[in-house]
Amino acid sequence: MGRLNGKHILMFVDHVYEDLELWYPKLRLIEEGAGVTVAGPKAGVTYDGKHGYPCVADAAIDMMEEPDFDALVIPGGFAPDKLRRDEKVLALTRAFHHAGKPVAHICHAGWIPISAGIVKGYRMTSTPGIKDDLINAGAQWVDEPVVIDRNQVTSRRPDDLPLFCESIIELMCGID
Repeated sequence: MGRLNGKHILMFVDHVYEDLELWYPKLRLIEEGAGVTVAGPKAGVTYDGKHGYPCVADAAIDMMEEPDFDALVIPGGFAPDKLRRDEKVLALTRAFHHAGKPVAHICHAGWIPISAGIVKGYRMTSTPGIKDDLINAGAQWVDEPVVIDRNQVTSRRPDDLPLFCESIIELMCGID
């Protein structure tokens, strides 16, 4: 029995996602018993990662609703720069945040919570490439492998994935 049996997690995907930042958390969370839905702009479409690894979207983002899930995990890469222009992505991200559910983002994925307006007053990390974006949006940026502040879990890069995933799991175990 996994620690996340009965939990459901939403992940976003689009072209040029960071391969490891999608696949490592997806598989790790499944190992813990969670159901994981990867939603893209269109269901059934194959999206290619930065390093060429394909991911077929289980569902369309437009069909997703926050009450159906227990957490949101956003992979990095350059996909978040496109996805943050989608009002449904931003609305979902805000809905998870305002419901107090975990919102986890790694590397460049912080672009989505920035555009959703949910980082102000939070201590977080990211790739140094979006450090200024987070600071300008009101976050307190730190260079640490993982940061948990209330319902948000943040990490810097693929090397931090083991701590990132364990932090998501621990946060989810503490939320009923």
